[in-house]
Amino acid sequence: MANGINTSMTAGFSAGKKVTIVGALTNTLLIAVKFAAGFFGHSQALIADAIHSLSDLFTDLIVLVGFKLGRNAPDEKHHFGHARIETMASAVVGFGLLATAIYIGVDAGMAIHRHEEYSPTSIALIAAGMSILFKEILFQYTIRTGRRVKSQLIVANAWHHRTDALSSIAVFIGVGAAMLNPDWHIMDAFAALLVSFFILKVGLDIIGNCLKEFIDTAPHPEVLAKITSCALSISGVQDVHDLRVRTSGGLYLIEIHIIVDGRLTVIQGHDIAKNVERCLEDRIEDFERAIIHVDPAVAPARAEF
Repeated sequence: MANGINTSMTAGFSAGKKVTIVGALTNTLLIAVKFAAGFFGHSQALIADAIHSLSDLFTDLIVLVGFKLGRNAPDEKHHFGHARIETMASAVVGFGLLATAIYIGVDAGMAIHRHEEYSPTSIALIAAGMSILFKEILFQYTIRTGRRVKSQLIVANAWHHRTDALSSIAVFIGVGAAMLNPDWHIMDAFAALLVSFFILKVGLDIIGNCLKEFIDTAPHPEVLAKITSCALSISGVQDVHDLRVRTSGGLYLIEIHIIVDGRLTVIQGHDIAKNVERCLEDRIEDFERAIIHVDPAVAPARAEF
């Protein structure tokens, strides 16, 4: 069983590492294209978008380090593993997004205040379209990998890619509007401002999810109900109580008490508990481990001497 888990963890790390490196290489290409197209195509919004992509390289490095450390097996000093290192890395990604949003927003706001004129060309429009395509493909690839290897850090990085795609859509609209009517040149700066709001929201969402995990916030009631239903579906379980669930690295650590017939043997009670554990593993998508307490429904009769 241990060998199977280790093999799964190794495969998961390899997949996460691969998707992150692909993302880093894609970001490097897009940064060069966006900066060049923004400069020669006279688009402030596209240059802002290039800065956003530049922040992606920083987060890719954080993701690689955090993912590797977070996937280390439990040891004598870390009995529950290192998954919350991934959560910390996700928070860094979120704060990186906030910093990027503030920079782009302030720069765009100043451009609007100064009424700076930009006349973007078709070069900027083509580059923005290219960015939309590449980043959306990268988002789909990354989020599927993150969900498959059960890593909230990889999923957070996927949403970082999605914000880049969304911001490029804003750039595409702004540049297109300015090309249609030169009097709408300020639309380019407004598009950059819109970019900052996209990034800000995603950053706050990621940080919020990390904070919930750090303070051991329980999952949604739907998840708790599903866990309870799963336990009650097992033959021999009469009722459940004292259900507690926390997350670590986006995965659920479950503690639950099940009530069984008090006249059962220890072995029979243990078998029922193992069946509950298997049910949780099969039906709860982000299951990590469960501690199952077996309580008797009625106290066994005292032995008479």
